[in-house]
Amino acid sequence: MSMWKREEAVTPPPAAPAARKPEPPAPRVETASRTPMKDTANIGKSVIIKGELTGSEDLTVEGQVEGKIELRQNMLTIGPNGKVKAQIVAKVVVVEGDVHGDITATERVDIRDKGSVDGDLSSPRVAIADGAHFRGTIDMQRGNKPAEAKPDAKGAAAIPAAPAPVATSTH
Repeated sequence: MSMWKREEAVTPPPAAPAARKPEPPAPRVETASRTPMKDTANIGKSVIIKGELTGSEDLTVEGQVEGKIELRQNMLTIGPNGKVKAQIVAKVVVVEGDVHGDITATERVDIRDKGSVDGDLSSPRVAIADGAHFRGTIDMQRGNKPAEAKPDAKGAAAIPAAPAPVATSTH
């Protein structure tokens, strides 16, 4: 009988507990990959894009973009190396690099201390850091959309009158 007991003691435990040991790391990895993350695209320093750029995810530009950028429900960041010559429409625009063109943001425009913008801004919230460069006009609309021309009594869109030319003489 003592032999029988010895064999029982030597018999390895069932395989199920041993199989469970590697399982905990696998669910952790799967859980981490299932965590919802905000989609973000990046345009690297060496990338040059000419044309129209649209999307439904946040975008960071470190390269060059010429044309139009439209991210109506997302954030656009122009990184420190980014150079953009475009009309921009986005929810939030953060400028750390150079932008030549008009910016329309439904939420806010933030020009950081090394950022530079040559163009008009239209947004309910605008922040320009000390040391930033800005040349243009600012239209801080309180609504979600920039103001649109309202039709006059004839149904045509009202166009603001251009300022009268000023004559200067060199005499």
